[in-house]
Amino acid sequence: MFYREAGDFKTSYRADSQTFPIRLDRMGFWAAMLIAYAVVPFVIDDYWANAVFVPFLIYAIAAIGLNILVGFAGQVSLGTGGFMAVGAYAVYKLMTAFPEVPFFFHVILAGGVTACVGVLFGLPSLRIKGFYLAVATLAAQFFLVWLFNKVPWFYNYSASGQITAPDRTMLGIYITGAQTSAVAKYLFCLVILTLVALVARNLTRGTVGRKWMAIRDMDIAAEIIGVNPLTAKVTAFAVSSFFIGIAGALLFSVYLGAAEVGEAFGINKSFLVLFMVIIGGLGSIFGSFAGAAFLVLLPVFLKNVLVGAFGWPTDVAAHLELMIVGALIILFLIVEPHGLAQLWRIAKEKLRLWPFPH
Repeated sequence: MFYREAGDFKTSYRADSQTFPIRLDRMGFWAAMLIAYAVVPFVIDDYWANAVFVPFLIYAIAAIGLNILVGFAGQVSLGTGGFMAVGAYAVYKLMTAFPEVPFFFHVILAGGVTACVGVLFGLPSLRIKGFYLAVATLAAQFFLVWLFNKVPWFYNYSASGQITAPDRTMLGIYITGAQTSAVAKYLFCLVILTLVALVARNLTRGTVGRKWMAIRDMDIAAEIIGVNPLTAKVTAFAVSSFFIGIAGALLFSVYLGAAEVGEAFGINKSFLVLFMVIIGGLGSIFGSFAGAAFLVLLPVFLKNVLVGAFGWPTDVAAHLELMIVGALIILFLIVEPHGLAQLWRIAKEKLRLWPFPH
């Protein structure tokens, strides 16, 4: 009854092409932004920040980056963990080499370094695609992990082989290090996620995004109508790696504080972000948020229920979590291949037509 387009008139091309064409969608978006920026910071504590909000925000950035490459451009990638490691080690070297530079610029520069590496490993996409490209990006994953393990310069010749984020502040507030508050972590990641989502949304609905989708749907036909496969694929790898590098930098410096590349950025990380994109929905910015929320909240929920409520052993609950997540991934692939984003679209269509059946 309330979710209707009736009376919502458009008087310009700009209004007709906006992200949220229905007034209730716009109201919901601004209400969510108001809650995220004006309510959550006053009620968040260390548990909610470290267990739910900060990992969700960081993985949402990584999922947006991978979704641009896989969902919008159609280029399969299994090297997400390696590219996140590039962002983490880049921001570590920048933080230790240039301590006077604001930390925000370190994160952006780390994304730029990762974009350059992503373009380098994305060049094979000009000649190969599908399974072969997936194997090439998987090779990048193993190579980058090996490189960061074997070259001591990357971890400043530390005896442990780990990298540890030094204390850094912005506007006098600690963003990294042991003195960082939960609110500072949350707000810093939230601001960067907002900027990333805004850039990604405008890219995907503009000329660049249309070129990506043309290459995804049929690269030969796209080339015939004038789309340059070289620039389309390389820009997809560059933008995707840029966002993934930012996520890796935040995961190391803001969330973990210290990391060892094999444990923090192994092949499991690549599959985790890929599952977020699959469950959330390929080719959807909202799907990136939904998939990240699903795979961040589900383990926390299952742990609280199985261990906290039922008193199961922690190791049994951990194995059961993996089984449930795997079963849900298979279920989504069979029942709804387009993920949670498609379910959300269907629900909105039903609401727009209710109470009529079709």
